[in-house]
Amino acid sequence: MIPTKHLTCPLCDGKVFLYSEALNRRYYKCSNCDGVHLSKEFQLTPQEEKQRYLEHDNDVNDKGYQDFVQPIVNAVIRDFKPIDNGLDFGCGTGPVIAKLLKEKGYNLTLYDPYFKALNKPLKRNYAYIFCCEVIEHFNSPKNEFTLLHNLLKEDAKLYCKTGLLKDSINFENWWYKNDKTHVFFYTPTTLKWIASHYNFKSVDITSKLITFTT
Repeated sequence: MIPTKHLTCPLCDGKVFLYSEALNRRYYKCSNCDGVHLSKEFQLTPQEEKQRYLEHDNDVNDKGYQDFVQPIVNAVIRDFKPIDNGLDFGCGTGPVIAKLLKEKGYNLTLYDPYFKALNKPLKRNYAYIFCCEVIEHFNSPKNEFTLLHNLLKEDAKLYCKTGLLKDSINFENWWYKNDKTHVFFYTPTTLKWIASHYNFKSVDITSKLITFTT
């Protein structure tokens, strides 16, 4: 494919190629980090994005919702003690992970640019941060991952849960891209680039959870 002039990857500033025009929207793929992003002219405004989030039915008491986030809950309980301070980054309107961990005595802070947009949580450092169905919403992943890394202590962990774009997936038929608020998609190569670029010691990639360690 021919590189697209004047356009660069919002994660690594690498050269991008037209990857797909599914749903009459243009998606570009980076030749450097392998990330795929939705072209900016097709992204929602902040007001439209917030309204879309308000339509989500995030009931913290829903058993199916609790089961979905359980991999993060289990990882935090395995790796940290209740006294360790954690951050729910992008908690949204239904911070179910924070609820489940607080019930076990864990010390959690909530942050969301639309629903918990206080500066105080971003002035501290954390033993762990989790982003559950959040990083695919980053329209400026370079800035967001810089922020996340700066918020982590030494020997800390960043847990992410997102739909991973694997080689076996047919992007045109992939349901995960259909949500208009999903603007950046990560392949295993992308995650390894992030780990290397931000000097994480390691990244562990499974089908249910991505774990970066500082």
